[in-house]
Amino acid sequence: MEEKATEQGFHGQKSFTPVPPATFIGKLKAVGPGFVTAATGVGTGDLIAALVAGVSFGTTLIWAIVLGAIFKFFFTEGMGRWQLATGRTILEGFHSLGKWATGYFGVYSILWGLSYGAAAMSTSAIMMVTMFPIMPLWAWAIIHGIAGMLLVLTGRYKLFERVMTVMIGIMFITVVGSAVILFPSIGNILSGFVPRTGDGSLLLVLGLLGGVGGTITMASYGYWIRENKWEGRKWLPMMKLDSAVGYTITAIFTVSLLVIGAEFLYGTGIEIDGEEGLVTLSNMFSDQFGELARWMFLIGAWCAAFSSLLGVWNGVPYLFADFIRIVRGRNNHKVTEKDPAYRAYLLWLTFPPMILLFTGKPVFLVILYGALGAFFMPFLAITLMWLLNSNRVEKPLKNGWVANTVLAGCVLVFGYLGLVELINIF
Repeated sequence: MEEKATEQGFHGQKSFTPVPPATFIGKLKAVGPGFVTAATGVGTGDLIAALVAGVSFGTTLIWAIVLGAIFKFFFTEGMGRWQLATGRTILEGFHSLGKWATGYFGVYSILWGLSYGAAAMSTSAIMMVTMFPIMPLWAWAIIHGIAGMLLVLTGRYKLFERVMTVMIGIMFITVVGSAVILFPSIGNILSGFVPRTGDGSLLLVLGLLGGVGGTITMASYGYWIRENKWEGRKWLPMMKLDSAVGYTITAIFTVSLLVIGAEFLYGTGIEIDGEEGLVTLSNMFSDQFGELARWMFLIGAWCAAFSSLLGVWNGVPYLFADFIRIVRGRNNHKVTEKDPAYRAYLLWLTFPPMILLFTGKPVFLVILYGALGAFFMPFLAITLMWLLNSNRVEKPLKNGWVANTVLAGCVLVFGYLGLVELINIF
């Protein structure tokens, strides 16, 4: 990345303000937050959803995964464009719409952190205990939670970004490699890009659309681009490419999982049920392709789980710290990983969920978390449309008809999924 010296440093020292790379190759080398977003957004839930779709319906629903990645690109690009265009975080954008938006986010983030913390530690531990059965699952879960916390507490964003980039590289090689060794039919894969449901239900299709690449974690993207000192509209082309690379990798990774399910298990009657199903699948890989193939798949699945944990441990505390800053009216303060609220939320993600590892989730918590979560994606789509079509953004940087059409489609898709979730809860 190119840099230029400025005279704005403390005590007469020069500080360095990066400028956007001028060449395409330079831009590719500068991609970073997109990798982090991709690695954070693809967890074991996405692994399982894609595998189930492949096991049940072959390659018919590849198009739904691709469309889901496009949806999430427009979410992330919209939040990045808002921040670069206005210099304000997405939480400040929510707050400008009314206290109701800020309040909703605050309550949801607290409940989400408690529930997600337990799930993230457990799913990472399932893969690890399968590879190294030397400790019980709860012990591996606690180790993963504390390891994530310690890495984030170093306060070194570039170290965190490098770790995430390495993990997504391993995920890409192992999972895409696992798909390739199955010698899938190119014709079947290409036919999967034609929109149709086949024997699949509408709910499954919509679930694939909604499940590719994260939910609340996408809102962390603005803080990650700020850690790279991307500020101002001059960074818009770089941000768009960065987001596009991240979700292209997400789509390829998730399609590879669907292909694994389609080529390996379609028509066999074997079901993939929960994280334990991934372990079953890895054992089947071992039977057919040898122990190396089993380890490849398990390492890829572990990287998917643990990179999601790391991304949340680093990114979502920024959101909570920003929420506290806004509530306290500290308008001229920029949140950092050293803020007490940031570290308090990091501890909230790590330690209280450990109790749930032993007791399970209280019924009331599940109901409230599910009800608030059902509204988050429609909430995000509506608020982005509201903000990016308003006078808060200069006319050239407002939504075009393509972005408005996609976000309106997101409102319909995620609104329907939210209603289905509410019906199932109550």
